[in-house]
Amino acid sequence: MVSKRRRLDSEAKETETEDDPKIMKQPFSKLTKKSHDPREVEENGSVFVRLLKTSGLTLKTGENQNQLGVDQIIFQRKLFQALRKHPSYPKVIEEFVHGLESYTEDSDSLRNCLLSCERLQDEEASTGAFYSKSLIKLLLGIDILQPAIIKMLFEKVPQFLFENESSGGINMCRLIINQLKWLDRIVDSKDLTAQMMQLISVAPVNLQHDFITSLPEILGDSQHANVGKELRELLMQNTSLTVPILDVFSSLRLDPNFLSEIRRLVMGKLSSVRLEDLPVIVKFILHSVTDITSLEVISELREKLNVQHFILPSRIQASQSKLKSKGLASSSGNQENSDKDCVILVFDVIKSAIRYEKTISEAWIKAIERIESAAEHKALDVAMLLIIYSTSTQTKKGIEKVLRNKIQSGCIQEQLLDSTFSTHHLVLKDICPSILLLAQTLFHSQDQRIILFGSLLYKYAFKFFDTYCQQEVVGALVTHICSGNEAEVDTALDVLLELIVLNPSAMRLNAVFIKGILDYLENMSPQQIRKIFCILSTLAFSQQPGTSNHIQDEMHLVIRKQLSSTVFKYKLIGIIGAVTMAGIMAEDRSVPSNPTQGRAGLSREECTQVTSLLQLVHSCTEHSPWASSLYYDEFANLIQERKLAPKTLEWVGQTIFNDFQDAFVVDFCAVPEGDFPFPVKALYGLEEYSTQDGIVINLTPLFLREAAEDGSQGTSQESSQKSMSPLCLASHFRLLRLCVARQHNGNLDEIDGLLDCPLFLPDLEPGEKLESMSAKERSLMCSLTFLTFNWFREVVNAFCQQTSPEMKGKVLSRVKDLVELQEILEKYLAVIPDYVPPFANVDLDTLDRIPWSSSAISTKNRNKGKMAGRKQKADSKSSSTETLVTEDTSEYDMVPSGRSQVEKESTGKEGKTFVSLQNYRAFFRELDIEVFSVLHSGLVTKFILDTEMHTEATEVVQLGPAELLFLLEDLSQKLENVLTPSLAKRICFLKNKGNRNIGFSHLHQRSVQDIVHCVVQLLTPMCNHLENIHNYFQCLGAEDLSVDDKPRVNAQEHHTMSSCYQRLLQILHALFAWKGFTHRSNHHLLHSALEVLASRLKQTEQEQPLEELVSQSFSYLQNFHNYIPSFQCGLHLLRLLMALLEKSAVPTQKKERLASLAKQLLCRAWPHGEREKNTNFNDHLHDLLCIYLEHTDNVLKAIEEIAGVGVPELVNAPKEASSSTFPTLSRHTFVIFFRVMMAELEKTVKGLQAGTAADSQQVHEEKLLYWNMAVRDFSILINLMKYGRRFVEAFLKQCMPLLDFSFRKHREDVLSLLETLQLNTRLLHHLCGHSKIHQDTRLTKHVPLLKKSLELLVCRVKAMLVLNNCREAFWLGTLKNRDLQGEEIVSQYPSSPESASEDSEDGITSHVSRSRAAKDGEDEASDGQKDQDSDESDDSSD
Repeated sequence: MVSKRRRLDSEAKETETEDDPKIMKQPFSKLTKKSHDPREVEENGSVFVRLLKTSGLTLKTGENQNQLGVDQIIFQRKLFQALRKHPSYPKVIEEFVHGLESYTEDSDSLRNCLLSCERLQDEEASTGAFYSKSLIKLLLGIDILQPAIIKMLFEKVPQFLFENESSGGINMCRLIINQLKWLDRIVDSKDLTAQMMQLISVAPVNLQHDFITSLPEILGDSQHANVGKELRELLMQNTSLTVPILDVFSSLRLDPNFLSEIRRLVMGKLSSVRLEDLPVIVKFILHSVTDITSLEVISELREKLNVQHFILPSRIQASQSKLKSKGLASSSGNQENSDKDCVILVFDVIKSAIRYEKTISEAWIKAIERIESAAEHKALDVAMLLIIYSTSTQTKKGIEKVLRNKIQSGCIQEQLLDSTFSTHHLVLKDICPSILLLAQTLFHSQDQRIILFGSLLYKYAFKFFDTYCQQEVVGALVTHICSGNEAEVDTALDVLLELIVLNPSAMRLNAVFIKGILDYLENMSPQQIRKIFCILSTLAFSQQPGTSNHIQDEMHLVIRKQLSSTVFKYKLIGIIGAVTMAGIMAEDRSVPSNPTQGRAGLSREECTQVTSLLQLVHSCTEHSPWASSLYYDEFANLIQERKLAPKTLEWVGQTIFNDFQDAFVVDFCAVPEGDFPFPVKALYGLEEYSTQDGIVINLTPLFLREAAEDGSQGTSQESSQKSMSPLCLASHFRLLRLCVARQHNGNLDEIDGLLDCPLFLPDLEPGEKLESMSAKERSLMCSLTFLTFNWFREVVNAFCQQTSPEMKGKVLSRVKDLVELQEILEKYLAVIPDYVPPFANVDLDTLDRIPWSSSAISTKNRNKGKMAGRKQKADSKSSSTETLVTEDTSEYDMVPSGRSQVEKESTGKEGKTFVSLQNYRAFFRELDIEVFSVLHSGLVTKFILDTEMHTEATEVVQLGPAELLFLLEDLSQKLENVLTPSLAKRICFLKNKGNRNIGFSHLHQRSVQDIVHCVVQLLTPMCNHLENIHNYFQCLGAEDLSVDDKPRVNAQEHHTMSSCYQRLLQILHALFAWKGFTHRSNHHLLHSALEVLASRLKQTEQEQPLEELVSQSFSYLQNFHNYIPSFQCGLHLLRLLMALLEKSAVPTQKKERLASLAKQLLCRAWPHGEREKNTNFNDHLHDLLCIYLEHTDNVLKAIEEIAGVGVPELVNAPKEASSSTFPTLSRHTFVIFFRVMMAELEKTVKGLQAGTAADSQQVHEEKLLYWNMAVRDFSILINLMKYGRRFVEAFLKQCMPLLDFSFRKHREDVLSLLETLQLNTRLLHHLCGHSKIHQDTRLTKHVPLLKKSLELLVCRVKAMLVLNNCREAFWLGTLKNRDLQGEEIVSQYPSSPESASEDSEDGITSHVSRSRAAKDGEDEASDGQKDQDSDESDDSSD
């Protein structure tokens, strides 16, 4: 008894603590009940109790479980048989159910009936399931009892709808509904469905969710459609039930059309649902997608799904709640976390769908591809592209292609990418490796815009992701830097510089990775080396107090090692690194805009470190003019870019000032001493000096003394004074003037005497003495001219921004001196072809292109002299004049990078010799972009003062044509280098990678946006000059003068003005063709530039829209076409207008005007000799003709006009004459016209849409007329075999379907067209024979594909006739092989069937019904080879 009582007590406790009514698993009792239990329900004559007990189930009172003594199936069978065999059947069923109702009126009894029964069988006798069903569940399994019991249960449910859960956690409503789940058979499913839906309609919301989600487990398949309809109505009435209803829909077997209707209903409410409901809704939408509807559904989902809409309001609410109450702060934080979890769930659902449903991923990609406007793109689009990219390797190529197209079209901008990462960073963080892989792939592109997008991926991944991802980003960037691709290296370094500003503390953690780049410095350009040392120095010297400075120590070691190297390349790296590091150390830390430095000023110890480092560099470079020049230039760039601490700047300025004064400046009264081959005197002074005052640059004595020391360096003694090479004059002065400008806020009054001071020089103008000079004397004079030329270039750089009129006048005078010296250089270089000038710029770009001299890089027996006053120095550094004279310049000449050059002409007694100074660009000092502010200068009055500073005379100085051309040429070269991307991005380290950038090192240290801004500021003076030059040629045109009128027109002036005209147009074209205008950040620059051009027509105070500005600018520039001086200028004007055309949203009207201008240029008779003078005339004519045919509204009509009018005129004209209508069409240019027209004809017919039966009659007639014109043009331009085949192929694809439908109603027109085409194809066949006779491989490679196309044409014409019931109108004949003269070709093997060719012709059937042909149509065919040769080179049949 004791053990039995304990067992019953434990069972009672288990019943009380039951949590989930859905799972009723109780262990079987191992003991069978042997005796009477007082808790057992008495029968009291109840049929219900008696039948249950007879069948093996004993009811218990209280909280005790009902006991089942037999197996569940046996119980149901016994009870069923007892009811059926009962004498009062079927009345006994009512009594049984009535007894059940009476028994379950008590809540405890009802609960016992709903809970599982206790099994009393022995373990050995139990053969059923381990789960024991409840009494109600067992009774529902009996068909005769099921309807009545279900009715009873639904009557019981309303009693408990609004009751709370019992102490045991049991909800009676849920327990009752659970009895209906998973029934083996439902007797009346329709009634059960109706009662369930009625119950759902009246239940509270919390129970409605449970009842709805239980429907698939209760109802049978036959009721799914009815339930779906009921739930649809409920969904429309109550949106709070959206989640359970959609969850049920995914489990029901419903019609696809019905699901589509539900999907549309849900999609309409998508923007207003709660965030926690969004994952289920998105899951339903994606699971209901079919192959047919996928694109439509995804497009709509993409439009309606706006996760950012849910995230941002939650952030705002959280911040507001924190402000209102501190107690609500935690709940707001929890709400924000919950929102983030919901967003992650949404994207998990999407990722799961696109991973397992290829249709969904493809549809999403297509939906994004179809978006054309940048404004329509959303952050979700970019996020989805990144997610799809990470899910499957099969989609990577497609995603990359989509991204490239979107980036190139400007649809995905930096702002959109920033929004994507800020909104979806929690989701994108999980796919960080895929994002970095995509960025790495985009970095390998040759398009700078795509590379920039890849860099932004790295930047935002570092900004928004965790520490591990940041480490991966830095590692990937370091890999790019060491890759060898110049564009990759530059962009990766720029990203690292941005990341240091963005998050310096995080970058310091990854400094050890960046430090490894130091092993790859020798393969990098100077600008890249500067960036690397800037990055490392910033990390090293922005350490927090108390942290390790191992990076500083390692950088000092590397720099000292490089500086002490005898290899100049490594010394160069050391100089750049040391100066860059000194700049970071000495940077003015009081500037608040510097985020990586503290607010404290430079300490005395730090100042000492900086000066020690600079003195180290100076001592390591003072014995080499090359190294010294590089040091001065590098230091000058540093001062120009960074604001140094006042202490450091003061020390540097004073040191440089004293060194320059002691080395190069002497008093005017000093007499140059030495044995000079030519008389030396002070030349190029702008003011008259007395013998007591004034200064002179001591150039010639220093240069000759250095040459003499170089010749006797083996025996010379150690100098007691410090010497300076004249080769460092320009670079030293650049550093001096930048120091003075930085110290005095741009004022150069302290050194203004250097602007007008003369130089000790011989008379550089060779005159008639040139022929009598020796080779050594010529080289000496040429070297002095180069040094003087570079000195004046730096002087102009220094003083070009001074505001006083006197200074401006002197700058203009120096520009005139530059033009004069340039002409002198041309004369010397024309007679010294093997001359190598003294160096002017030293960096890795020019290192391998300049001849080296042992004396130029090592002067071991020299010491640094003491500083002294203004006097002449006795020693200077050596320069290898002899080496410069004897070395061959051919390997150092610059190769023009595809640009048109204005050749400079030098006239000597022997005749004309042309020398291009462009080839000597590496030996010229670079002009700063600020120099072109001289273009603003008009007439400048220069005052000449007497000894008492009174005005003695005035002189008017202005910018002449030669000076203007000098400036414009340099500006044009700069813009072409910076704004025009180079074609070859990937460059091998073993090759000269700096060819294109030599001479532009200072320019490349400025941003492209800064350069464009400077050019925009110059637009007004350039427009003034353009108008003045246009007026000049307009006056010549009004007087009907030409260059040939020698007495009245100066030929040199005409040539100079024409060159200025051309350069101005080239500059404007380079500016407006810049691809950077497509970026949103540069739109203001484009707007400003267009405003300048538009204001030339009319002044407007209010801001105008971009389209209006483009239209006015186009009209302004169009006005210049009437008096274009040369064919080349006309082409540049058209290119400029085309660049503006790209900025227009409605370019149709402007295209017509552009085509009209191009035609006028083609129809204009240019001056005699234009073609001979311009070696690129044929290329320019090709471009002009392409522009005309691409922009004309009717290409076929334009081709017919040229081929039908111009060509016959040329045929009938004399040998050297040209067409009267098209003067540019001559026998020399005929091939150009022919090739362009044939290519455009083939392109045009390919673009024609093929005819269809659905087209109207009018459309058929228009297309047929168009093809008639095309075939007529083709008959004239038949002589190109390659384009002939292309035309035939286009005819087969585009025109033959049209003829199929047009033959019946336009029979005569169709047959006429075929006849014309047959004559052309026969000529093509003759061309094939001609190529075989002459064995011309350029032609024979096109023969197989051409013959295949001709055979297909024959078959296609026959098919057309069969389609129109004219089979008998087709007959086939033999076409003999003939040459171009019509002579038959005698075959080597006449009996060979392969040599036969066939000619198919339409038979004569003129008097037949409409369904038959009225006239012959002839086509030929051949059974030639079928070789698939795909070579597409341009060849002529001549």
